[in-house]
Amino acid sequence: MLYDVILWDLDGTLTDPKEGITKSVQYALENLGALVPSQDELEWVIGPALSKSFDVLLQSTDEASIASALELYRERFREKGLYENEVYSGIPELLKDLKNAGCHNVLATSKPKPFAEEILRHFELSQHFHLIMGSNFNGELVDKGDLIREILRQLGDNSPLNRVVMIGDRRFDIEGARRNGLDVISVAYGYGSMDELEEHKPNYIAQDLAALRKLIFEA
Repeated sequence: MLYDVILWDLDGTLTDPKEGITKSVQYALENLGALVPSQDELEWVIGPALSKSFDVLLQSTDEASIASALELYRERFREKGLYENEVYSGIPELLKDLKNAGCHNVLATSKPKPFAEEILRHFELSQHFHLIMGSNFNGELVDKGDLIREILRQLGDNSPLNRVVMIGDRRFDIEGARRNGLDVISVAYGYGSMDELEEHKPNYIAQDLAALRKLIFEA
């Protein structure tokens, strides 16, 4: 097996969160009296920090407005959006096989940790993970590079960097991993375009889950 520790992005890598995220963004915008794009038009918000996305959607950098939008988003997401989600076919089996092979699966998501924990619990994925990490509601660890650095600190000296990889679907995963000296596998089935992924040059691009499995176990 190519790696001993795998850091997994969540949205667009393990699950397809489009419905829950976009509907919760729509809810926030509607309650603030802002223009409400369609769900398809909001796909680009899956991946970046939501505060940055609301900057664009509200055409404002006013901290109070952004904070209100985030609170409204979380209000709906906490109640409904968490569960408006779908695990990609084959992911539970891959996680289980990796764990059984001695690999440590680690969740590395910019989503607030309590939300991430509930998603993994609800979809019965928690048992496959050695460590679950996410951001704090105050904005700490939203940056992927900061999050990965904290994960590596918690893992300690038992995880040589050349045996750790980040798997994700957006450039933020690539950038965060590179800042910490890690290899990156990008998945093309998520929400990052091929242009985005190729521009930021991950070590590998897996077109689908079968290719990802083969890469991890046979490369």
